[in-house]
Amino acid sequence: MAELLLIDRAPLASGCVETWTLNDPASRNALSEAVVDGLIAACERAATDADLRGVVLRGAGGHFCAGGSLGGFAKTIGQPLAAGEADPLVPLNRRFGALLQALCALPQWLVVAVEGAAMGGGFGLVCCADQVLAHTSAQFATPEVTLGIVPAQIAPFVVRRLGPSAARRCLLTGERWDAAKAQIAGLVDEVVSGDMEAAVQAAIGRHAVAAPQAVAATKRLLLAQHETPLPALLDDAALAFAQALRGPEAPQGLAAFAARKAPPWSANS
Repeated sequence: MAELLLIDRAPLASGCVETWTLNDPASRNALSEAVVDGLIAACERAATDADLRGVVLRGAGGHFCAGGSLGGFAKTIGQPLAAGEADPLVPLNRRFGALLQALCALPQWLVVAVEGAAMGGGFGLVCCADQVLAHTSAQFATPEVTLGIVPAQIAPFVVRRLGPSAARRCLLTGERWDAAKAQIAGLVDEVVSGDMEAAVQAAIGRHAVAAPQAVAATKRLLLAQHETPLPALLDDAALAFAQALRGPEAPQGLAAFAARKAPPWSANS
């Protein structure tokens, strides 16, 4: 059986970048328990990997991700629980939410490259990205409500990415967006009509000019703004600024700027 999650590590001028590829083309890379577990494990490893600068998430076989796999739930569909019975579907569904949290919390930048389908849970994965590239072949939708299902774990992340109005539109209707409509809605940052690999490499180059510790601290602040009252968030931001200025990256970055040179972590150095 082929690996369901392929991880490829490539060097940068400083550190490295990984490409995580969902690899089940026959199911259009549906999110089975094994795939979710593999992605969570990859996130846990990445969270402590000082050499890892960024992650590219994509799908094999011309599609990104067709959403959650219901194959394992076939016997439970339409079947009520016995009195007092704990529902095993609850922790299974909640684990996917833990994956979305872990992707958002990555200290590295996360680029998602979408070709073909990005449906349901795949749409949720897209919402975790720092940058989204979408090929003109891409199709986005959250069709759960049209199937009598609730888009339970992805809903908060869709709201964060799109805002309440656009999130209601897609979550409550299941309407399908092409890449251009997804860009207008704020889901997609760049529409790619040509070679996706070239677009991915260009995105890596843009992100690789940023200092890794500064990126990690900035992402923590961006994540915290959803839960932290503004005064406390600004206190944390002031502390992060002071720590960055006194740390090892600021002297290198400012000296390189003054000398009109690329800093040591840059792909252009």
